[in-house]
Amino acid sequence: QVRAARARGLDARIVDGTALPFNAEFDAVFSNAVLHWIKDADAALTSVVQALKPGGRFVAELGGAGCVASIREAFTIALHRYGVDATTLDPWYFPTAKEYRSRLEAHGLTVESLNLFPRPTPLPSDVMSWLGIFAQPFFSGVAKSARPRLAADVRELLKPRLLNTEGTWVVDYVRLRIAAVKRTPSGVT
Repeated sequence: QVRAARARGLDARIVDGTALPFNAEFDAVFSNAVLHWIKDADAALTSVVQALKPGGRFVAELGGAGCVASIREAFTIALHRYGVDATTLDPWYFPTAKEYRSRLEAHGLTVESLNLFPRPTPLPSDVMSWLGIFAQPFFSGVAKSARPRLAADVRELLKPRLLNTEGTWVVDYVRLRIAAVKRTPSGVT
């Protein structure tokens, strides 16, 4: 996507979300499905607020509390069999609405809307593809030779919860959607 944007003459970059190289340059910052991959939520929000002009808007959607709970639980059970604590490998930060509202406000943002809602998502193929793309950190806890067995174990644990009667895997996503405005020095947004 970055290459395609650059080919169109746009200034597109790949940067660290906790260290955006901008200072009061933008009227808006938008994020979709990124912030739950950044464990240091405060560093990410500091970076976003620094990039915004006073009165600038921050709109985002990220995984919220309860997102992929079935998958996290299945890895906890399966990795325990290998003597591995899954929480040390969990790559995600899924905050509650109350927690994230507090963080936004502490970083100088006025929250205009904040909604936590379930969004069950059907997969176009077997859950194994999803696990291979999004759950790689969990697999790093076991030897390469054990990874296919771990994946199969997780799949079996997920089957009763995520495989519907039509044979479609439906991931238990929960989304947190926010809109906020950077307060001006006078406190007015």
